[in-house]
Amino acid sequence: MSQHPAIAGIQLVLGGNVFGMTADRDASFEVLDTFYELGGRMIDTAEGYSAWVPGHKGGESETVLGQWLESRAVRADMRIGTKTNMLGKPGMLSPDKVAAALEGSLERLRTDYVDLYYAHRDETGTPLDEIVAGFDALVRAGKVRSVGASNFSAERLGAALDVAERAGATGYSVLQNEYNLIEREACEGDIRDLCLARGVVMLPYFGLASGFLTGKYRSEADLAGRARGESVRRYLVKGAPALAALDGVVAETGASHAQVALAWINAQPGIGAPLASATSAAQVRELCAAASLQLSSEHLALLTAAA
Repeated sequence: MSQHPAIAGIQLVLGGNVFGMTADRDASFEVLDTFYELGGRMIDTAEGYSAWVPGHKGGESETVLGQWLESRAVRADMRIGTKTNMLGKPGMLSPDKVAAALEGSLERLRTDYVDLYYAHRDETGTPLDEIVAGFDALVRAGKVRSVGASNFSAERLGAALDVAERAGATGYSVLQNEYNLIEREACEGDIRDLCLARGVVMLPYFGLASGFLTGKYRSEADLAGRARGESVRRYLVKGAPALAALDGVVAETGASHAQVALAWINAQPGIGAPLASATSAAQVRELCAAASLQLSSEHLALLTAAA
């Protein structure tokens, strides 16, 4: 496991995108309580969750999480990561915009600092030196412990790291890109080499490919009436070989599809922990068990080749 100050507890980051959306307050609290009881200590959210839902404006996830942190009095135990600029709009990573966005997140999260603050998406409307200086100022003010980049290319991540190094400023120390058995380009090749060389830990999202790698979705008929139906559709054809390989490993190990898929991610170079979300206590228990699952070299090779 790659080490980073923001990482604590088991080798799994709980995704908060469902809080206040497909998981209401009570269900979210049940998920969070179970995660905490099982040793989970790192939670991922964003100011933009869940702005895409009719009637929502964004910040719903942070609000529910903040209520839980306050009611359970566990803020000091937890590592909280949140993000700004979900849409990647030009100018939204300027120092004043980032500072204002953080204040909103802190208010909703009911805390005076976050352990990890991400640029949710890159933007080229603000010079890199200004972006770096803006995030660094928040670290120096004690409102942010570490800084992360999400959905970044190797070129832009490397350039930002160079700017921070020259300025003696806090640079990105975490990368959160998409990564799973099916979609691998955003965390392999040049960008993985860069992260390994520069000490950037990867905490990838979509570890279960929007639920496809749980094995529940195998045909168009399986998507009907499902909240994630449209998100999963893109995997049905291209993900078939990976799912077939998963079936084989599941049969031999007795672990679930989700557990094997996440264990494969945890075994890859440069990975700190995968992100995965849950809407019930049972799902949390299943996901947390993946943190301790060790796959054989033969199983890892089989899954990698199929993907």
